[in-house]
Amino acid sequence: MFKSILVPIDLADTDLAKPAIATALTLSQTWNGSIRLLNVLPMTPVMLAEYVPADFDEQQRQTSEEALAIVARESGIEPSRISSVVRQGGIYHEILEEAAHMKADLIVMTSHRPAMRTYFLGSNAGHVVRYAKCSVLVVRH
Repeated sequence: MFKSILVPIDLADTDLAKPAIATALTLSQTWNGSIRLLNVLPMTPVMLAEYVPADFDEQQRQTSEEALAIVARESGIEPSRISSVVRQGGIYHEILEEAAHMKADLIVMTSHRPAMRTYFLGSNAGHVVRYAKCSVLVVRH
């Protein structure tokens, strides 16, 4: 049922992603599926562009790719069943784009317990749940 699972990860807080990775691992083993880890880099604000090196975005991407490779290795998932990708843009938009691109059957992501501000503003997880064309499993942390 869930052959292709997307797991978005915030590399600033990899501990938050561990429950999602563990859940994705269990589900992928059940259906002999694959897992793709995703990290979304924010766009560099135009007003900061003149203050950062010309290759800043490429450096950020390379650093993120290396960090995702470490997370993948430490996950305990067979290398043939896990991949990773780094995208740049708005978080929930890029999650939805990657899910569509890879034809994901399931998105597994973690979310903090709701706070009062998220009831009014929403969150990235909330946007993904509302607009994803596949199933979404939100693991509370």
